[in-house]
Amino acid sequence: MADPALESLFDVHEATLPNGLQVRLLANHQAPVVSLYTVFQVGSRNERPGITGISHLFEHMMFNGAKKYGPKMFDKTLESSGGRSNAYTSNDLTVYYDDFSADALETVLDLESDRMRSLRISQETLTSEREVVKEERRVRVDNDITGIMDEELGTLVYKAHPYRWPVIGWMADIEAIRREDCQEYFRTYYAPNNAVLYIVGDIDPKKTLALVRKYYGNIPRGPAPASVLNSEPDQKGERRAEVRHPAQSPALMLGYRGPSARDEDTFVLDVIQYVLTKGEGSRLVRSLVYEQKLAVSLMLDWSWRIDPGTILFYLALKPDSDPKKVEAALYAELEKIAREGITDRELQKAQNNLRSDHMRELATNNGRAHALGHYEALLGDWRRVLTLPAAYASITNDRVKAVAAKYFAPEARSVVTLVPTSTEA
Repeated sequence: MADPALESLFDVHEATLPNGLQVRLLANHQAPVVSLYTVFQVGSRNERPGITGISHLFEHMMFNGAKKYGPKMFDKTLESSGGRSNAYTSNDLTVYYDDFSADALETVLDLESDRMRSLRISQETLTSEREVVKEERRVRVDNDITGIMDEELGTLVYKAHPYRWPVIGWMADIEAIRREDCQEYFRTYYAPNNAVLYIVGDIDPKKTLALVRKYYGNIPRGPAPASVLNSEPDQKGERRAEVRHPAQSPALMLGYRGPSARDEDTFVLDVIQYVLTKGEGSRLVRSLVYEQKLAVSLMLDWSWRIDPGTILFYLALKPDSDPKKVEAALYAELEKIAREGITDRELQKAQNNLRSDHMRELATNNGRAHALGHYEALLGDWRRVLTLPAAYASITNDRVKAVAAKYFAPEARSVVTLVPTSTEA
């Protein structure tokens, strides 16, 4: 059921160009500003051994000039018009977004269509950006405890699916990616038929669509991207790994394979996530950090994905904590939810917080554009943005118990333990 408060905010105009580019336009005249999101349906999920990390590498490549706007001209032109841009790569998507004044709309469409049509892919650019990404990997993974543990956990949770490798890629693959790989990747995944354009703000939808046709209409279609086969086998028992690394304290990272974003269990896990770790009064924070004093901090990351994703727990422990004791305390809390569920107050609090966070995202042009793209890519239809509050409101304690029992089974978990080694050189 659509939320009446949201329906009036989402008078979305939809179109598809002959080259396959999908367009979503949403007017909001509260301020003379606009946000533009370009969502390419490609992420590390679409990679293969030998070129892991190419999606993230390409995110960097996209800011190095094209046919009309050369090196460093994209940001210079956008910023001179009072705009700003950024991008991110995930397991499933690569997303570029711009925020700018409404009178710069045509300039931004010219900029974005230029790099979709004729990105500059030179050996010089590849060599330069490769080194940037390698350094990023060293900082965020090779020399970061959570990065090291996260990579180890990925190889436990997944044995066959591309989610097993990190978004940033394996170092040897980053070093091996060739210019020819980038050219093929660009033709396939950065073609208009693999993209959706979201424009939200102070626009006239009819005039804006005419501009989109003008700047994007003659970009040729690319070949149909290969489908990704989810051939991940069922997990038949607990999986474990140990990481030895210089550190002051031990740590734990645990993963359970969850559902795909389109599965109704996804929304129940959202509620469970908020009950367990949202705020200082949440169950796990209260129990493991304050009452039992076993952990310094903890987090639960449950992020939607196209294929079954990972329910990830990370616990930073006290120097004298016994990881096995902390594990037992965590499992006791998860088993309690599966057995008894949650209180009415906890359920209502989680539902209220989920609705509030949802509404806060929709308060800005950027947030609305992001939400439209996120929901369409992962849930199949941007209109799910209208029905999410009702989906959360319909969740019952019985559903919470059933979902907790289903996904937090002992035989379904994967565990990585950090064993500190000497920090001396």
